[in-house]
Amino acid sequence: MPATASPPRKTRFSLTTWIMIGLVAGIVMGAAAPEWADRLYFFRDIFLNLIKSIIAPLVFSTIVAGIAGGGDAKAVGRMGIKALVYFEVVTTAALFVGLGVVNWIKPGIGVHVDLHADFTAVDKVAQNHPKSLTETLVHVFPSSVVDAMAHGDVLQIVAFSVVFAFALSAIGKRGKPVLVFCEALGQVMFKFTGYVMLLAPLGVGAAMAHTVAHQGLGVLKNLGMLIGSLYLALALFAVFVLGTVAVLARVPIRKFVRAVREPCTIAFVTTSSESALPKAMEQMERLGVPRRIVGFVMPTGYSFNLDGTTLYLALGSVFVAQAAETTIPGFHMGIEAQITMLLTLMVTSKGVAAVPRASLVILLATLNTFLPNGIGPAGIALIFGVDELMDMARTATNVLGNCLATVVVARWEGQFDDARASAYGTALEQPLASDELVHEAA
Repeated sequence: MPATASPPRKTRFSLTTWIMIGLVAGIVMGAAAPEWADRLYFFRDIFLNLIKSIIAPLVFSTIVAGIAGGGDAKAVGRMGIKALVYFEVVTTAALFVGLGVVNWIKPGIGVHVDLHADFTAVDKVAQNHPKSLTETLVHVFPSSVVDAMAHGDVLQIVAFSVVFAFALSAIGKRGKPVLVFCEALGQVMFKFTGYVMLLAPLGVGAAMAHTVAHQGLGVLKNLGMLIGSLYLALALFAVFVLGTVAVLARVPIRKFVRAVREPCTIAFVTTSSESALPKAMEQMERLGVPRRIVGFVMPTGYSFNLDGTTLYLALGSVFVAQAAETTIPGFHMGIEAQITMLLTLMVTSKGVAAVPRASLVILLATLNTFLPNGIGPAGIALIFGVDELMDMARTATNVLGNCLATVVVARWEGQFDDARASAYGTALEQPLASDELVHEAA
């Protein structure tokens, strides 16, 4: 009998493909039908709200299950020290990359600062202030974990979860039911993340349509040199700094790039690191990073390892200083003063995640310290209109840097699973526990 031809397989687009389709559709809609961009913007808000609802239970359950289920205090302390050392080295490199690019391209030269501009938006930024080192340390420990979870304060959730995990380990077998609950909760939240990510193309498309409709493609002509300088600096940082780190840590680069493309795309379009956190945590675990390392390093990095934001602060502060030289005859900020300003940013940027409109708050405080009176608010007003376009790139870089940090720390700890990494994205890929949860329930 003649062999029966098998029916052709249906082509199924990956989530990344659907996100890119949503991205392109958003650009087209924002340019061609801006009124619809506003009407559909609620999809972006729904997507972000659902993502934010995941973060607290996911971070809590992941850390508690990772530490109480086999970790120990010494291992956590050692991992924390290694992570903080890595964060400091890489963010310092980001500062100097930003300093080098802004002095090479000089995007602020010839730009006049309007000292009589409308400072309404800047006044809202100025109501906040960057936290000192002492304030940041106090802020880490929550007076109410419920309040920390309600406000999505990741650093406070991490601190509470670590102490809770130590207490759970200390009571031995009596804590077993709580440990089992946390392990199951983590699996459920990863599955929940998968469901929410089905809305990602709609959320991404709505966010991009809104940006194009309100900013307009013509915004690139205004302060285009600044935007281009930031994107160039971030690209150089990603290739030469993060690329070098990846090579030294023997990171499987192709697999890693494949793993981070979805969370980075989501972060780029939504300008929210939080929106990418659950998916990034899931992808890093699939790549071979143990769950306890993912659960500890990545949320901590959201406060201490903001590579893109740190680079932006260096570039933005010197850009305004260059514009001040054009505006105020006789004023000049030499390289020594710029380095001093960068050293200040190294400290103040560590509390960047704990205040609203964080990067602009840090930038305004720094400019007010080092530049003549009135230049700081005027400089912020100058770049405020294009800040969202720059925020897209720096947020994606933050996510990229934090994903790499989890792999580096795992390799440093000797815990990275090379076999899982080799099988990532293939038919041989090992499923996560959350992938099997629904089947077990059935």
